[in-house]
Amino acid sequence: MGRIICCGLGPGNPDLMSVRADREVRAAKHVAYFRKKGRLGQARRIVEGMLAKDVREYPMEYPVTTEIAFDCPEYVRLLAGFYDEWAERLARLARAVDIVVLCEGDPYFYGSFMHLHARLQGRVEIEVIAGIPGMAGCWNSVGMPIALGDDVMTVLMGTLPKDELGRRVRNSDALVIMKTGRNLKKVRRALQAAGRLDEAWLIERGTMPGERVARLRDADETECSYFAIVLVHGQGRQMESAE
Repeated sequence: MGRIICCGLGPGNPDLMSVRADREVRAAKHVAYFRKKGRLGQARRIVEGMLAKDVREYPMEYPVTTEIAFDCPEYVRLLAGFYDEWAERLARLARAVDIVVLCEGDPYFYGSFMHLHARLQGRVEIEVIAGIPGMAGCWNSVGMPIALGDDVMTVLMGTLPKDELGRRVRNSDALVIMKTGRNLKKVRRALQAAGRLDEAWLIERGTMPGERVARLRDADETECSYFAIVLVHGQGRQMESAE
């Protein structure tokens, strides 16, 4: 019996991969990864030049990405079928060989592999290798601590309804807002309404080639890449009042 080994690749820079993930990727004979049709795929791009010459690659191409709304029944149906199909294919392959599945960031933190993980439980041996989450790479790019002292940090999705997004923005100290992209205008309005726009940073392609770090108030909201995160840093416990 083989195994399925999901390697967390970190935020984008290959230098930020773990030693274990690096070792598994270089030794792999079978590698699978998610990608949009017609694209190389971000996870595959991270390991460019690291794979063995005789490796067999299995690009898992999403049937849909942003063409239709993520909460549309058709979107849900297509993605469910996609994950069912690839879980079956990987389970069959793993009867004989080890398969390395590439995953940006940390697989257990909003990783696409988790949809396969749930379908493969009890069918095949699975190992998951931790990776640095993309948001950690982004706040290191800003060069400021994201949270200190008693700060409460909240991770939000830009896809949330406007009112829900605004409520959670107002009730947290430090903020990480993922899935911005087409939702950037909504995110910006929520932060402005909460009086926190001046504190916000937009990080695009954090730790990757072409990285861009800017104050959100100064950024062009009409141009935002998929790999973008908005950060609002906490203020931390005031040292003069700490016991």
